[in-house]
Amino acid sequence: MNTIRITKKFDFEAGHALHGYDGKCKNLHGHSYKLFVTVIGEPIADTNNVKHGMVIDFTDLKRIVKSEIEDVFDHAMVFNKNTPHLTLAKELIEAGHHIILVDYQPTSEMMIIDFAERIKNQLPENVKLHSLKLYETESSYAEWFASDQV
Repeated sequence: MNTIRITKKFDFEAGHALHGYDGKCKNLHGHSYKLFVTVIGEPIADTNNVKHGMVIDFTDLKRIVKSEIEDVFDHAMVFNKNTPHLTLAKELIEAGHHIILVDYQPTSEMMIIDFAERIKNQLPENVKLHSLKLYETESSYAEWFASDQV
């Protein structure tokens, strides 16, 4: 059979602050994130299946990433719940702001690990997450590959 990788790109806006960091990113700031999601599998061989010839329908992949990533993180402020930012986060939540509290430093590296778990758990059994690429800026990104995970 033929193993094929397909990729879909997603865009979302989010803010964060890196507590304890020694540079500008210790301050509240935001990014225009670009997320590339690559899945791998064999195209559906059943000619009676409406998705014949597809590894996964791009619409189905979009639905998964939209519900697990875009709807959650778009226009949110992401804080590590184990830092003093928790006080600020609580005040912002009370004022009606979209705040996400995570148990990690919200760097691109850690966010992509979180995203991989969220997406993997929603994929059909015959489709596997191959890789993610998360651009934080036009020139800076983090990558996650299933083959690197042990």
